Amino acid sequence: MNQSPVSPASSQPQRLAIVSAQWHADIVHQARDAAVAELAKLGFGRQRIDLFDVPGAFEIPLLAKRLAASGRYAGIMACGLIVNGGIYRHEFVTTAVIDGLMRVQLDTDVPVFSAVLTPRDFHESEEHQAFFHQHFRKKGTELARACAGTLAQLQALAQEPEGIAA
Repeated sequence: MNQSPVSPASSQPQRLAIVSAQWHADIVHQARDAAVAELAKLGFGRQRIDLFDVPGAFEIPLLAKRLAASGRYAGIMACGLIVNGGIYRHEFVTTAVIDGLMRVQLDTDVPVFSAVLTPRDFHESEEHQAFFHQHFRKKGTELARACAGTLAQLQALAQEPEGIAA
């Protein structure tokens, strides 16, 4: 697939947004940066990608909702790392974030993609840091491909003679 996810002839917005949590930004930005790089390979120029930072993963859904409601974005991607700090709170945060992102896309009809990850085990050790840096790069590439593929599929459906029911 070497075409832009949303063609210039389309009436759809031409921009993408990536919202990144700043908690463990050195790791999270690996996904963000890999997504931007992969989108460039897929024909979606950097000048059409807006980057946003929020303090933590919990803040991602609200910003994603506002971005989707703006009508400026064909798709929104989220990147974050939710770690187990020794209490069960991380499970509630994870559920709230993922449910919130799903609600955003269903309520706004703007696709939302998630690389908000909750590893079972995460430690501040050098070995874990190296592993998660690499893992988030991989997830960022997958995030970009999912976004581009979904947008292409939605565009194809919209161009069918019958279109798709709203």
